[in-house]
Amino acid sequence: MRNLVTTAALSALALLIPLTPLVAQTAVAEGPDPEILTTVQRLFDAMRARDTVALRAVLDSSARLVTTTTRDGKPVLRAGSMDRFVGGVGAATQSLDERIFEPEVRQDDNLATVWTRYTFYVGTRLSHCGYDSFQLFRSEAGWKVIHIADTQRREGCAP
Repeated sequence: MRNLVTTAALSALALLIPLTPLVAQTAVAEGPDPEILTTVQRLFDAMRARDTVALRAVLDSSARLVTTTTRDGKPVLRAGSMDRFVGGVGAATQSLDERIFEPEVRQDDNLATVWTRYTFYVGTRLSHCGYDSFQLFRSEAGWKVIHIADTQRREGCAP
């Protein structure tokens, strides 16, 4: 009897194994939550409008900001205060227009990453370019940016 139960269980499992890739493909085919990229776009919209309330609305209270660049041929890492960033946006006298290109969005459960090339304009003048990396967390209130890291350079900024 025990062998019969084991054989039946193995047979049932054997029937399900071929379906496993279909389930995985369906989950992948659905793709990441579109609200992830919408949240990042809301951050840029708030920057353009110099709207610190809207900017804080997309940032988690623990959000961090890190910038990398190269100076005199050496890599430089700067960690910045998110409060200082938000204050700078609010105090700007010209539009801060960050434009992104070909964003890649990855998500697993409540964690998402957006990797994208960008150009940054102050008013109508190109300031710099590079890549942004956003980490987002899906909270009860929706997606929140928990970390921003970027590279910055002044050459090779063609869109």
